[in-house]
Amino acid sequence: MTAPMDVTGGDTQATPAVVEGAGGQAIQGRSLGQIAWMRLKRDKVALAGGLIVIFLILVAVFAPVIAGAFGQDPTQFNSDLIDSSTMAPKTGTGISADHLFGIEPVNGRDIFSRVVYGARISLLIAFLATLLSVVIGTLLGVTAGYFGGLVDSIISKAMDVFLAFPILVFAIALAGIVPDTAFGLTGDTLRVSLLVFIIGFFNWPYIGRIIRGQTLSLREREFVDAARSLGARGPYIIFRELLPNLVAPILIYSTLLIPTNVLFEAALSFLGVGVRPPTPTWGGMLSDAVRFYTIPHFMFFPGMAIFITVLAFNLFGDGLRDALDPKAR
Repeated sequence: MTAPMDVTGGDTQATPAVVEGAGGQAIQGRSLGQIAWMRLKRDKVALAGGLIVIFLILVAVFAPVIAGAFGQDPTQFNSDLIDSSTMAPKTGTGISADHLFGIEPVNGRDIFSRVVYGARISLLIAFLATLLSVVIGTLLGVTAGYFGGLVDSIISKAMDVFLAFPILVFAIALAGIVPDTAFGLTGDTLRVSLLVFIIGFFNWPYIGRIIRGQTLSLREREFVDAARSLGARGPYIIFRELLPNLVAPILIYSTLLIPTNVLFEAALSFLGVGVRPPTPTWGGMLSDAVRFYTIPHFMFFPGMAIFITVLAFNLFGDGLRDALDPKAR
């Protein structure tokens, strides 16, 4: 009999190229987060959208400071700057160093300060409504996908009902029914809470369907079977095994849902069922500007604020989706 062949070549140590790498440096592993960040950095358009998003958030947070730096109150009337015969701004009182975006017709309120303060209402409602939709949709979606059977059937039928529900009509009707004081809330707090409930609670099926589909795929994976074999119960598997693997789709869809909610809030304010005057909102400013189509800057600046906000979130969301996609090159 011949001796067995020594496939290692008599040397049990690995080659330096494997241990240290071709350049002589130690090889370091990269986490999924590092890989995603590396991909995101290559997408300059997505980074630009992310920087604009951060800028808009800072504007919303520091709106009083920004408006105060220019000495303008968003609710202050400047009737002396309005021509009483045409109700339009007097000649020479439009866009200037004192009023960067000009003033509104009829009452002469500063447009710049109102656009800045409008960012607080729009982003606050959009973020809170998105958070409500994500929490409800994620919990119900992962529950339906994991347990299946009767649970899945009930939750799926509930999704179909909510998707067919006329949210806009319901919002208009509810805004007219709810009084100025309700549930211990009043004023802007009540209106913001009402809009968050309407937008967030009735939009959860969109993310719920996505999470359900992802869960149907994940529940058949080996790590879930391993957890079951060790005696893990449903709640443990959902919160410790499935949800950590659903962070990427949840995060991606959230960034894409925020601009949709911004547009929804603007539409409700445009129709007069959003936050009530004199609190500035972008949709409310557009509604007031419709009557003065001959004064373009009155409509241009709040419209551009909505356009830039929605575009920035969509660009950042698309880039984030590509960065977190394991199949991306």
